[in-house]
Amino acid sequence: MAKWTTDDIPDLTGTRAVVTGANSGLGLRTALELARHGATVVLACRSADRGRAALDRVRAAVPGCDVALGSLDLADLASVRAFAEEQGTYGLDLLINNAGVMALPRRTTADGFELQFGTNHLGHFALTGLLLPALLDRPGARVVTVTSMMHWLGRIDFDDLDGERRYGKWTAYCGSKLANLVFAKELDRRAGGRLVSVAAHPGYAATNLQQAGPRMAGSRIGEVVQGLGNRLFAQSDAAGAQPTLYAATTSDVRGGQCYGPRGPGQSRGAPRRVPTLRGAEDPGLGRRLWEVSEERTGVTYDALPRPA
Repeated sequence: MAKWTTDDIPDLTGTRAVVTGANSGLGLRTALELARHGATVVLACRSADRGRAALDRVRAAVPGCDVALGSLDLADLASVRAFAEEQGTYGLDLLINNAGVMALPRRTTADGFELQFGTNHLGHFALTGLLLPALLDRPGARVVTVTSMMHWLGRIDFDDLDGERRYGKWTAYCGSKLANLVFAKELDRRAGGRLVSVAAHPGYAATNLQQAGPRMAGSRIGEVVQGLGNRLFAQSDAAGAQPTLYAATTSDVRGGQCYGPRGPGQSRGAPRRVPTLRGAEDPGLGRRLWEVSEERTGVTYDALPRPA
């Protein structure tokens, strides 16, 4: 489907979706298209003000849509638990694990984890596990976890997950996005067909992520350079959201796969199934990441059988 566009999304009436990081960029575009095609959508946002602005934007674009705002800070497990307790009382057809941070100076989450690994992976691991009963309540439910083409450069350093001995902002980012991919594949293995877990990535898409790191580091030059790169080379956030929407809604999607742009270097273009780092397929790596994630978050997926 080389020319797949959001016009090919089927009617989603009766589908309930949660989109993390829906206040801007890829998350907002994803939520908007799901709502446009009839889904009930929860915008899971950290900032109440930006969340309300996004809610207003979706309602203005899709009059009469069924959207709501939820408070979720993936860098705080107490917030993750509170959100899941509120939203887990309803069946859930789609969980879009989209929110993330990129290439930041070293910071820690409320629970003491390195911020990128803690937000991008551990927060989503905990959220998915806590919402698992709601997902299993809906036949055919899907979990789409957003990774990055930068996962190809990633390595998960289990001996220094919090970057206490050595920290590189891009090293930490790439490792966290590899963790997203490994998690998506391991979840699908463990689910055994009870739900579909896939990964997606946007290629090089213009969002506020690229400038957040330099801004946090106080680098005006870096912020300008990243903004210029977005304008000159990146595809739009609407185009970047297409692989996620494809993975969430298309009938030929298969569990454990990754979907991204079909263009050069997977950087831009229409969505399709794309190859990923071979090591991400390793069940041993998936099992180790899963066990560490359970230990760190305290969240266990009791409804799924543990591998032998």
